[in-house]
Amino acid sequence: MAKAGPRKKLPKEVAVINADNCTGCESCLEVCPVDCIDMKVMHHAVKGAQAWCEIDIERCVGCEVCVHIPQKKTNPYELTVCPWNAIEMVPTEHVAQYVAQIGGPPEYIQANWDRLVGTAQHLAELKAAG
Repeated sequence: MAKAGPRKKLPKEVAVINADNCTGCESCLEVCPVDCIDMKVMHHAVKGAQAWCEIDIERCVGCEVCVHIPQKKTNPYELTVCPWNAIEMVPTEHVAQYVAQIGGPPEYIQANWDRLVGTAQHLAELKAAG
């Protein structure tokens, strides 16, 4: 469970999942050390259900473990976590634009605007001020 209260330090980058590329395989969810990734499911009347993972950017510490498994700098091979290359590390000051564009189906983003984009914008403003 995440600590309550203000962050001690803002990350330079946070992870954002491109919902269109995410298949909901949960690989990222399994490796996240701060437990900030959740599965989202949206039911469509005709097409069935759409599932994707979503990162709580307010809790993301920018560790990049959801993107690749840390290796020694001398190791030329990178072990990626997401088989669909759906996770991007985004500079904190630009995260609101990314979440608004790729954070989920348009109707989901609109319905959850304050939680998704509002939170991202708040982080961007904190980063710009600090």
